[in-house]
Amino acid sequence: MIKIGLSNKYYNEKPNDDQFCSYFLKIMLSGKKILISGLLSNRSIAYGIAQSCSNLGAELAFTYQDERFTERINDLSKNLQGKFAVKCNVESEEDITGLPEKLKNNGWSHVDGYVHAIAHAPREAISGDFTDGLTKENFTSAHVISSYSFGAVTKALEDILSEDSSIITVSYIGSTRFVPNYNVMGLAKASLEASVRYLAHDLGPKKFIRVNAISAGPIKTLAASGIKGFSNILNSVEQKAALRRNITKEEIGNLAVFLLSDMSRSITSQVIVADNGYSNALLP
Repeated sequence: MIKIGLSNKYYNEKPNDDQFCSYFLKIMLSGKKILISGLLSNRSIAYGIAQSCSNLGAELAFTYQDERFTERINDLSKNLQGKFAVKCNVESEEDITGLPEKLKNNGWSHVDGYVHAIAHAPREAISGDFTDGLTKENFTSAHVISSYSFGAVTKALEDILSEDSSIITVSYIGSTRFVPNYNVMGLAKASLEASVRYLAHDLGPKKFIRVNAISAGPIKTLAASGIKGFSNILNSVEQKAALRRNITKEEIGNLAVFLLSDMSRSITSQVIVADNGYSNALLP
């Protein structure tokens, strides 16, 4: 009998490469408790990440904004074999600070990974010229929901984050380059990426907690449909990206699994671009 890795899995004879790879993938996140914020539909990056995590052995829990989404999130959670979902409106300090207690009440005394996939800006702020939708209210809303929430929820979870745990968020090229109509969201994503660096250096020395962002290429999600001219961006990627195709939510999910797993223990404070080479193309 041959034992593989740290698990209790035994083979009668040495497994071949296909057997080993298949088995290793299935246990990549085995037993890890992963909390995901931002799931709203099966047409979202959060869903792609959750699906990949579930397929590779993770235990999942979700947060949602308010009671309007309870039934929808519970249905999505069931499809993803999630354990439970709890309300956490990131515009409410009470909801954020009370999140660890809600997790404990559902049997989670610790969290091994946190995925932040929350982003929002008022529709008028992501259409037309930058200054057209620029108001103090729109600016504040985009930053509070899309950037501040990342640091605030991470701070709330700090005491129950496991040693060697991993935290990831989702960004976009609009953080560093001009993208038509992206406007105030570009500023919020730039702030989000800065938060990654500061959180990584804050949490790393304490419990070896890793913090990274995935800068995903444009994906046809429900949220992206609210950005004016988004189909033009998708067409541009197909024409100019090194791989001549758009990326999928499943591919982002697979990258997220790597970052949440022990395979990425040396990677932190990074913004990892996954866009099929589009951001390095010579763009007009």
